[in-house]
Amino acid sequence: MAGLTAGRRSRLTRRRLLAIGLGGIATLALGAYGADRLEGSVLMRRNRRQDSGAETAEQGRLLARPGPPVREGTPQLGLRPLGLGSGRDGLLRVPSGYKADRPAPLALMLHGAGGNARHGIAPLLDLADRAGLILLAPESRRQTWDVILGAYGPDIAFINRALEHTFERYAVDPAHIAVGGFSDGASYALSVGITNGDLFTHVLAFSPGFIAPARQEGEPRLFISHGVHDQVLPINVCSRRIVPQVQRAGYDVTYREFDGPHTVPPDIAHEGLDWFIGEHG
Repeated sequence: MAGLTAGRRSRLTRRRLLAIGLGGIATLALGAYGADRLEGSVLMRRNRRQDSGAETAEQGRLLARPGPPVREGTPQLGLRPLGLGSGRDGLLRVPSGYKADRPAPLALMLHGAGGNARHGIAPLLDLADRAGLILLAPESRRQTWDVILGAYGPDIAFINRALEHTFERYAVDPAHIAVGGFSDGASYALSVGITNGDLFTHVLAFSPGFIAPARQEGEPRLFISHGVHDQVLPINVCSRRIVPQVQRAGYDVTYREFDGPHTVPPDIAHEGLDWFIGEHG
Protein backbone atom coordinates (compact mmCIF):
# COMPACT_ATOMS: atom_id res chain seq x y z
CA MET A 1 0.00 0.00 0.00
CA ALA A 2 1.23 3.47 -0.85
CA GLY A 3 3.08 5.17 1.96
CA LEU A 4 3.63 2.05 4.05
CA THR A 5 7.22 0.96 3.50
CA ALA A 6 7.67 -1.43 6.41
CA GLY A 7 5.60 -4.08 8.13
CA ARG A 8 6.02 -2.44 11.54
CA ARG A 9 4.70 0.91 10.29
CA SER A 10 1.78 -0.88 8.62
CA ARG A 11 0.82 -2.60 11.88
CA LEU A 12 1.04 0.64 13.83
CA THR A 13 -1.14 2.60 11.43
CA ARG A 14 -3.77 -0.12 11.30
CA ARG A 15 -3.99 -0.20 15.10
CA ARG A 16 -4.43 3.56 15.12
CA LEU A 17 -7.33 3.41 12.66
CA LEU A 18 -9.00 0.64 14.65
CA ALA A 19 -9.04 2.90 17.69
CA ILE A 20 -10.57 5.70 15.62
CA GLY A 21 -13.11 3.41 14.01
CA LEU A 22 -14.40 1.99 17.27
CA GLY A 23 -14.21 5.16 19.29
CA GLY A 24 -14.96 8.02 16.93
CA ILE A 25 -15.72 7.60 13.24
CA ALA A 26 -18.70 5.34 13.79
CA THR A 27 -20.51 8.07 15.69
CA LEU A 28 -20.86 10.06 12.47
CA ALA A 29 -23.93 8.15 11.25
CA LEU A 30 -26.68 10.63 10.38
CA GLY A 31 -30.19 10.66 9.00
CA ALA A 32 -32.46 8.09 10.64
CA TYR A 33 -29.69 6.76 12.90
CA GLY A 34 -28.65 8.87 15.89
CA ALA A 35 -25.00 9.08 16.86
CA ASP A 36 -25.81 8.07 20.41
CA ARG A 37 -27.42 4.83 19.28
CA LEU A 38 -24.53 3.93 16.99
CA GLU A 39 -21.92 4.85 19.56
CA GLY A 40 -23.64 2.61 22.08
CA SER A 41 -23.66 -0.32 19.68
CA VAL A 42 -19.97 0.19 18.87
CA LEU A 43 -19.06 0.25 22.54
CA MET A 44 -20.96 -2.97 23.07
CA ARG A 45 -19.02 -4.58 20.24
CA ARG A 46 -15.73 -3.33 21.66
CA ASN A 47 -16.54 -4.65 25.15
CA ARG A 48 -17.85 -7.98 23.92
CA ARG A 49 -15.45 -10.86 24.58
CA GLN A 50 -13.74 -12.02 21.40
CA ASP A 51 -13.70 -15.71 20.65
CA SER A 52 -10.08 -16.72 20.17
CA GLY A 53 -11.11 -19.65 17.99
CA ALA A 54 -13.02 -19.52 14.70
CA GLU A 55 -13.75 -16.14 13.17
CA THR A 56 -17.51 -15.65 13.13
CA ALA A 57 -20.13 -13.46 11.51
CA GLU A 58 -20.52 -11.62 14.82
CA GLN A 59 -16.93 -10.46 14.38
CA GLY A 60 -17.68 -9.11 10.92
CA ARG A 61 -15.45 -11.67 9.24
CA LEU A 62 -16.03 -13.32 5.86
CA LEU A 63 -14.46 -16.74 5.34
CA ALA A 64 -15.36 -17.36 1.67
CA ARG A 65 -12.39 -17.30 -0.71
CA PRO A 66 -12.11 -17.58 -4.50
CA GLY A 67 -10.71 -20.70 -6.08
CA PRO A 68 -11.24 -22.99 -9.06
CA PRO A 69 -15.00 -23.44 -9.65
CA VAL A 70 -16.26 -26.77 -8.34
CA ARG A 71 -19.72 -26.75 -9.97
CA GLU A 72 -19.81 -28.63 -13.25
CA GLY A 73 -21.78 -27.63 -16.32
CA THR A 74 -22.00 -24.59 -18.55
CA PRO A 75 -21.76 -21.35 -16.54
CA GLN A 76 -24.95 -19.30 -16.51
CA LEU A 77 -24.50 -15.78 -17.81
CA GLY A 78 -26.61 -12.65 -17.42
CA LEU A 79 -28.70 -11.43 -14.49
CA ARG A 80 -30.59 -13.77 -12.18
CA PRO A 81 -31.65 -14.17 -8.53
CA LEU A 82 -29.24 -15.78 -6.10
CA GLY A 83 -31.91 -18.15 -4.83
CA LEU A 84 -30.51 -18.18 -1.30
CA GLY A 85 -33.39 -16.47 0.52
CA SER A 86 -37.16 -16.90 0.36
CA GLY A 87 -37.85 -13.21 1.01
CA ARG A 88 -34.80 -10.97 1.01
CA ASP A 89 -32.41 -12.52 -1.51
CA GLY A 90 -30.08 -10.88 -4.02
CA LEU A 91 -28.88 -10.77 -7.61
CA LEU A 92 -25.89 -12.12 -9.50
CA ARG A 93 -24.90 -10.77 -12.91
CA VAL A 94 -22.24 -12.49 -14.98
CA PRO A 95 -20.95 -10.69 -18.10
CA SER A 96 -21.62 -12.10 -21.55
CA GLY A 97 -17.90 -12.43 -22.22
CA TYR A 98 -17.15 -14.53 -19.12
CA LYS A 99 -14.80 -17.48 -19.71
CA ALA A 100 -13.98 -20.06 -17.06
CA ASP A 101 -10.30 -20.07 -18.02
CA ARG A 102 -10.00 -16.30 -17.51
CA PRO A 103 -10.79 -15.26 -13.91
CA ALA A 104 -13.01 -12.17 -13.80
CA PRO A 105 -13.05 -9.20 -11.43
CA LEU A 106 -15.95 -9.22 -8.96
CA ALA A 107 -17.73 -6.38 -7.18
CA LEU A 108 -19.96 -7.07 -4.18
CA MET A 109 -22.42 -4.16 -4.29
CA LEU A 110 -24.52 -3.10 -1.28
CA HIS A 111 -27.76 -1.11 -1.41
CA GLY A 112 -28.73 1.86 0.75
CA ALA A 113 -31.28 1.88 3.59
CA GLY A 114 -34.66 0.56 2.49
CA GLY A 115 -33.22 -0.59 -0.82
CA ASN A 116 -32.89 -3.90 -2.59
CA ALA A 117 -30.47 -5.75 -4.84
CA ARG A 118 -31.46 -3.78 -7.93
CA HIS A 119 -30.57 -0.56 -6.14
CA GLY A 120 -27.24 -2.07 -5.09
CA ILE A 121 -26.29 -3.23 -8.54
CA ALA A 122 -27.48 -0.07 -10.32
CA PRO A 123 -24.32 2.15 -10.17
CA LEU A 124 -22.20 -0.33 -12.14
CA LEU A 125 -24.82 -2.31 -14.07
CA ASP A 126 -24.48 -0.51 -17.41
CA LEU A 127 -20.68 -0.66 -17.22
CA ALA A 128 -20.19 -4.27 -16.15
CA ASP A 129 -20.12 -5.99 -19.55
CA ARG A 130 -17.51 -3.59 -20.93
CA ALA A 131 -15.28 -4.35 -17.95
CA GLY A 132 -15.99 -8.10 -17.88
CA LEU A 133 -17.17 -7.60 -14.30
CA ILE A 134 -19.18 -10.04 -12.18
CA LEU A 135 -21.67 -8.17 -10.00
CA LEU A 136 -23.00 -9.67 -6.78
CA ALA A 137 -25.73 -7.77 -4.92
CA PRO A 138 -27.07 -9.41 -1.74
CA GLU A 139 -29.93 -7.86 0.22
CA SER A 140 -29.76 -6.96 3.91
CA ARG A 141 -31.81 -9.16 6.22
CA ARG A 142 -33.71 -6.12 7.54
CA GLN A 143 -34.27 -2.59 6.25
CA THR A 144 -30.54 -1.80 6.38
CA TRP A 145 -27.27 -3.50 7.26
CA ASP A 146 -26.78 -5.25 10.59
CA VAL A 147 -24.00 -3.11 12.11
CA ILE A 148 -26.11 0.02 11.60
CA LEU A 149 -28.93 -1.62 13.58
CA GLY A 150 -26.71 -2.86 16.39
CA ALA A 151 -23.95 -5.36 15.59
CA TYR A 152 -22.44 -7.53 12.89
CA GLY A 153 -24.08 -10.91 12.39
CA PRO A 154 -26.90 -11.98 10.04
CA ASP A 155 -25.87 -9.86 7.06
CA ILE A 156 -22.27 -11.02 7.26
CA ALA A 157 -23.48 -14.62 7.34
CA PHE A 158 -25.69 -14.09 4.28
CA ILE A 159 -22.97 -12.24 2.36
CA ASN A 160 -20.60 -15.12 3.09
CA ARG A 161 -23.14 -17.57 1.64
CA ALA A 162 -23.56 -15.38 -1.45
CA LEU A 163 -19.80 -15.23 -1.98
CA GLU A 164 -19.42 -18.99 -1.53
CA HIS A 165 -22.27 -19.52 -4.01
CA THR A 166 -20.45 -17.34 -6.56
CA PHE A 167 -16.94 -18.67 -5.99
CA GLU A 168 -18.19 -22.27 -6.42
CA ARG A 169 -19.55 -21.45 -9.89
CA TYR A 170 -17.24 -18.82 -11.37
CA ALA A 171 -13.52 -18.13 -11.66
CA VAL A 172 -12.80 -14.86 -9.84
CA ASP A 173 -9.57 -12.89 -9.96
CA PRO A 174 -8.35 -12.71 -6.34
CA ALA A 175 -6.44 -9.50 -7.16
CA HIS A 176 -9.66 -7.72 -8.16
CA ILE A 177 -12.40 -8.28 -5.57
CA ALA A 178 -14.22 -5.12 -4.49
CA VAL A 179 -16.94 -4.34 -2.00
CA GLY A 180 -18.93 -1.22 -2.77
CA GLY A 181 -22.16 0.58 -2.17
CA PHE A 182 -24.11 3.80 -1.89
CA SER A 183 -25.19 5.64 1.29
CA ASP A 184 -25.71 3.03 4.05
CA GLY A 185 -24.26 0.54 1.59
CA ALA A 186 -21.14 2.70 1.29
CA SER A 187 -20.77 2.93 5.07
CA TYR A 188 -21.13 -0.84 5.32
CA ALA A 189 -18.73 -1.41 2.40
CA LEU A 190 -16.02 0.67 4.10
CA SER A 191 -16.57 -1.10 7.41
CA VAL A 192 -16.68 -4.63 5.97
CA GLY A 193 -13.90 -3.90 3.48
CA ILE A 194 -11.45 -2.81 6.18
CA THR A 195 -12.51 -5.68 8.43
CA ASN A 196 -11.90 -8.12 5.54
CA GLY A 197 -9.03 -6.52 3.65
CA ASP A 198 -7.47 -9.95 3.26
CA LEU A 199 -10.35 -10.76 0.87
CA PHE A 200 -11.27 -7.39 -0.66
CA THR A 201 -8.58 -5.61 -2.61
CA HIS A 202 -10.70 -2.49 -3.26
CA VAL A 203 -13.57 -0.58 -1.65
CA LEU A 204 -15.97 1.66 -3.61
CA ALA A 205 -17.82 3.96 -1.21
CA PHE A 206 -20.32 6.32 -2.87
CA SER A 207 -21.49 8.92 -0.28
CA PRO A 208 -20.77 7.10 3.00
CA GLY A 209 -21.97 8.33 6.38
CA PHE A 210 -19.59 6.58 8.78
CA ILE A 211 -17.06 3.78 9.17
CA ALA A 212 -17.11 1.09 11.88
CA PRO A 213 -14.63 -1.73 11.27
CA ALA A 214 -14.76 -4.61 13.72
CA ARG A 215 -11.05 -5.20 13.13
CA GLN A 216 -8.51 -4.57 10.41
CA GLU A 217 -6.98 -7.02 8.00
CA GLY A 218 -4.98 -6.43 4.85
CA GLU A 219 -4.57 -3.13 3.05
CA PRO A 220 -7.47 -2.56 0.62
CA ARG A 221 -7.43 0.54 -1.58
CA LEU A 222 -10.32 2.95 -1.06
CA PHE A 223 -12.35 5.01 -3.54
CA ILE A 224 -14.69 7.50 -1.84
CA SER A 225 -17.01 10.02 -3.51
CA HIS A 226 -19.48 12.54 -2.08
CA GLY A 227 -21.73 15.33 -3.35
CA VAL A 228 -21.06 18.78 -1.92
CA HIS A 229 -24.82 19.45 -1.77
CA ASP A 230 -25.72 16.18 -0.02
CA GLN A 231 -28.52 16.93 2.47
CA VAL A 232 -28.99 13.30 3.56
CA LEU A 233 -25.41 12.64 4.69
CA PRO A 234 -23.77 16.09 4.69
CA ILE A 235 -20.26 16.00 3.34
CA ASN A 236 -18.69 18.11 6.11
CA VAL A 237 -19.47 15.60 8.85
CA CYS A 238 -19.14 12.49 6.70
CA SER A 239 -16.56 12.07 3.92
CA ARG A 240 -14.59 15.21 4.82
CA ARG A 241 -13.96 13.65 8.22
CA ILE A 242 -13.67 10.01 7.14
CA VAL A 243 -11.16 10.60 4.33
CA PRO A 244 -8.46 12.41 6.36
CA GLN A 245 -8.68 9.78 9.10
CA VAL A 246 -8.16 6.82 6.80
CA GLN A 247 -5.42 8.69 4.98
CA ARG A 248 -3.60 9.38 8.23
CA ALA A 249 -3.88 5.69 9.01
CA GLY A 250 -1.95 4.91 5.84
CA TYR A 251 -4.71 3.71 3.52
CA ASP A 252 -4.39 4.43 -0.21
CA VAL A 253 -7.44 6.67 -0.85
CA THR A 254 -8.81 8.15 -4.06
CA TYR A 255 -11.35 10.83 -3.13
CA ARG A 256 -13.76 12.67 -5.40
CA GLU A 257 -16.17 15.45 -4.50
CA PHE A 258 -18.79 16.44 -7.07
CA ASP A 259 -21.28 19.26 -7.52
CA GLY A 260 -24.46 17.38 -6.65
CA PRO A 261 -26.76 15.86 -4.00
CA HIS A 262 -27.01 12.38 -2.44
CA THR A 263 -26.47 10.31 -5.58
CA VAL A 264 -23.96 8.44 -7.75
CA PRO A 265 -23.38 10.44 -10.95
CA PRO A 266 -22.56 8.30 -14.03
CA ASP A 267 -19.12 9.87 -14.43
CA ILE A 268 -18.24 9.07 -10.80
CA ALA A 269 -19.40 5.46 -11.23
CA HIS A 270 -17.36 5.23 -14.42
CA GLU A 271 -14.24 6.60 -12.74
CA GLY A 272 -14.68 4.29 -9.77
CA LEU A 273 -14.95 1.25 -12.03
CA ASP A 274 -11.90 2.25 -14.07
CA TRP A 275 -9.98 2.77 -10.82
CA PHE A 276 -10.99 -0.70 -9.64
CA ILE A 277 -10.33 -2.61 -12.87
CA GLY A 278 -6.93 -0.97 -13.33
CA GLU A 279 -4.47 -3.44 -14.78
CA HIS A 280 -6.89 -6.38 -14.83
CA GLY A 281 -6.62 -8.48 -17.95
